[in-house]
Formats: sequence, structure tokens, C-alpha cells
Amino acid sequence: MANEKRYAQANNESLHRIFTIPEAPDSTLSQIESEISKNLNGFLSHHIVATDKPLSEIEQDFASSELPERPEYVSDHTRQLLEKLIAQSVHTSAPSFIGHMTSALPYFLLPLSKLMVGLNQNLVKIETSKAFTPMERQVLGMMHRLVYANNDDFYQDWMHSADSSLGAFCSGGTVANITALWVARNSLLVAKPGFKGVSEEGLFKGLKAYGYDDLAILVSERGHYSLKKAANLLGLGHDSIIAIPTDAEHRMDCKLLREKCAELEAKNIKVMAIVGIAGTTETGTLDPLNDMADIAAEYNAHFHVDAAWGGATLFSNKYRYLLSGIERADSVTIDAHKQMYVPMGAGLVLFKNPEAVAAIEHHAEYILRKGSKDLGSHTLEGSRPGMAMLLYASLHIISRPGFELLINQSIEKAKYFASLITAHEDFQLVSEPKLCLLTYRYVPKHVQELLQSCTLQQRRNINELLDQLTITMQKLQREAGKSFVSRTRIPEQGQGTDAISVFRVVLANPLTTEDILQQVLVEQEAIATEQTPLLAQLQSIIDA
Repeated sequence: MANEKRYAQANNESLHRIFTIPEAPDSTLSQIESEISKNLNGFLSHHIVATDKPLSEIEQDFASSELPERPEYVSDHTRQLLEKLIAQSVHTSAPSFIGHMTSALPYFLLPLSKLMVGLNQNLVKIETSKAFTPMERQVLGMMHRLVYANNDDFYQDWMHSADSSLGAFCSGGTVANITALWVARNSLLVAKPGFKGVSEEGLFKGLKAYGYDDLAILVSERGHYSLKKAANLLGLGHDSIIAIPTDAEHRMDCKLLREKCAELEAKNIKVMAIVGIAGTTETGTLDPLNDMADIAAEYNAHFHVDAAWGGATLFSNKYRYLLSGIERADSVTIDAHKQMYVPMGAGLVLFKNPEAVAAIEHHAEYILRKGSKDLGSHTLEGSRPGMAMLLYASLHIISRPGFELLINQSIEKAKYFASLITAHEDFQLVSEPKLCLLTYRYVPKHVQELLQSCTLQQRRNINELLDQLTITMQKLQREAGKSFVSRTRIPEQGQGTDAISVFRVVLANPLTTEDILQQVLVEQEAIATEQTPLLAQLQSIIDA
């Protein structure tokens, strides 16, 4: 039959061919490679149609758990990937896709990524990475200098030292944050006479040896969920993460932070770490890092800054002041796969003191030997790919002034979008952009007027309906496939009510234009005016 599926043979000849002979120029895979090299966005726009199927139907394409017993031809399988996987994925580089932190990638990273995969280096040790190890150490040195700005002699002494590390490259902000807090815990409960250290004897004996009843990690209520993962893995438990309320601008309230530190000290609970956020995932807010550094020093706590999102702002001479105080942090997390436009899987943690990583140093005679420059001796992850190569290339090809342009444009684009929202009588700006993130919602003008004078119960009733409206609008806009914004829930600052649902946009994509932003609001307004039942319920509250 014409549609009968073809199968290849599982023999030495065919396997050898897969490993040694490239696909023919007219094969499906070669055609894809050619298309994406010439026009990646065009290829993705043509092949990604993610509105066609609901997730429940997509799951049926991946429902079998049986291991394939018959090999498929490469071209046949590639067509299947196009139809079942690529077509139903997400076009994260689309200029109108402004809901998440992924963005368009520079074209030069495509062939370099292929080269990186082909080399298949393993950064856990020198024997499987060679030049990649000093290259990664240099990348860490460059990023360390971006944050801490030490002199040439400092980096000459420390960048390639076998006994230390300026930081660790990892898969993302979660692992970076875990690594920072791992160092903080081990540095606090370090070995001393009668105690071999927490890494040897464990947390219970560590607390006993130092006379603490418990440990605590303080962060604002906007803190990333990865911190709870860290507390869990380090044996502290989720309850050790203490959320400090924020002020009207969603920044940590340092008065309450200081009060909480004093309260914990009085209970014999040691403040192990204070975590500042330089770019929250919901609003892009930056905590008052200098004030937090003062408090951390006062209570001898490890000061960590989660700058996974906002750290790249340091490239901008115009806006780096927003992160003032970050240079006082004991450790800093930055994600290169966010505002440094590197593919997913490129995060890093930096340590002010290169010797801090000794607290988590580990060795194994067969792989990580003492005295070697193996990067794996100071990382949570073992085997890792050479992702630092892509950041290395970007730092050289884009350069600091290039990154400054990208950062400046993204922040100014967010300010422009905020001005559009403010100027529209039926939209409400919820959080002003500090970086390139902002939140807003659709609130008809007459409802906004009522919110200025209504009772607390009326406000809650109105917000409940507005939440439904926001959720409905966001789903319909996503399903229409023209553009995409995400949504989240944040406290309605200063109102004493519950959290509200809001639209959230991230304007990091350099291909996003002002025209696109205008059209996003036009589309949302059109969707909103069609929600007659919800609008009628809002009107009934007003009439009452």
C-alpha cells in the first residue's frame, strides 16, 4: 500500500552510516537545516501551528510506552517530528510572543550550537573538555568582573586557579540558587574541633555543634520558587524560607527584614542567608540591595542576589545603577538564557570570594583529582555540555556596548508600552516597569472610577469578576495565535485585598516593534468587548 510505513534495518552497516555519513542534500533533514540557516523565523512561522490541537489530543501522539523494535528512516522520522512535535511547539522567538522570558536568538548561535553538540565536550573534567575548561573559566571571570569589577591582578591570580573558582556554570537559575545556598550552609557549619563539618556529619549535628536551634533564609514574598527547592535539598525544609512583605513597589520592606532578623536571633534561629532579588519574575522589581547588604553584614548572614533575570542590566552604563549594591553580595545568580540571548540551559552563579567554593569541594580519584583544574569539583551537576562556548561567542560578537543597546531598548520599550496602557482609558497599569517587565489588566473606565470609592467588599467582588475577565481574555488571545501575553497573580498593593490576576509581558525580544505592541492592546480590547456576560455583571455591581 502507498501509505504503508517504511522501516530500515538494524544492522552494522546502517548504524555505521548513521554515525558517519550525512544526509543527502535533498533529504528532509537537509532541507530543514538549509531553511533554518537562511530564515529561522520564517521556518518557525510556517511550521509552528500550535493552535490546531488541544493538549489532550497532542498527548495521544505520544501515548505509547513501547520501545521501537524497527528503525525508521531519518527522513521519515523527521517528517513525523515536523507534524507531531514542531507543529505543536511554541514559537518563542515570534516578535508578538511577549508573555515569557524566552526571545529571538542571534543567528550565529545556530551553527555554533551544532558545532558544540558535535564536539560533545563534558565539562566535568579536563580529560573530556580540554580547551573548554579554561574557556569556561574565562567566561566566569568576565561575568565576575561585570558584577564585582576587581582589577586585572585579581583575575590573573584567581581565574585559572586549581584550588578555587569564581563561580559555576550550570543549567539555569534554579541550580545556581541551590549552589549559592549550599555554599552558604557549608560555610556557616564549617568544620571545627570536635565537628567534621556539615558535609560530613549532617545538618542535625551541625546545628548541635554550633548551638543553633534552626537556620533561616529570608527573602521577599516575590522570591523565586527555586529557593524552596534549595531549602528542601539542603535539609532545612520549606518552613526555613521566611517571606518578608514588600512595599508599594513590590520591593522587600527592609524595616520588616531587620525586625524579623532580630526576632529570629532572639529565638536562637540563625539567619543563614538573606536573598535579594534583582528582577522578580512577575514584575521585574529590584530589591533595595544596599540596605539588604547592610542588614546581612549586621547579622553575619550570607547575602545572595538572585539576578537571574536582571543581572544582564549591568551591561548598561545607563541603567546599571538600578542594581546598586549587587557588588556587595557574597554570591550572584545570572541566567544567560534570558537577557543575554543564549539558548536555554545557560545559567551561572558567581562568588565574591573565589575561595568560598572550597565549602562544597568534592573529589573522586577516578575523575576529580585534587590539584586538577576540573570544573566538576565545585559544581552541583556532574556531566555538563559546553554551553559556556555560546556565551563566550556572544560576549565577543555582541560585546558589552551591544548588550547595552539591547538592554536599553528593552527597558525603553517597556516604558513605551506602559505609556500606551496608561493612555488607554479602559486599561490599568498595575506595576510600573523597572526593567522590561510590567503587569496590567483590562478595567473599563467606569469600573476604575468605582474602585476609587467603593467599599472593601465591593472591591473584592469587582476584582473577582475582573480576574475572570483577565483569565478569559488571556486564554482567547493565546488560542487566536496572533500574539501572546502571560498572566500571573500579584497582591493589589495598599488595598488590603487578595491577589489579583493581571497580564504580564516581557519585552526583551529586539524584534518586537511599537506597532506590534499597539496591536496587542487593540486585540485585547476587541476580545474584552465581546465578553458580554462578565461586563454585564460588572455593570450590575456599579448600578447597585
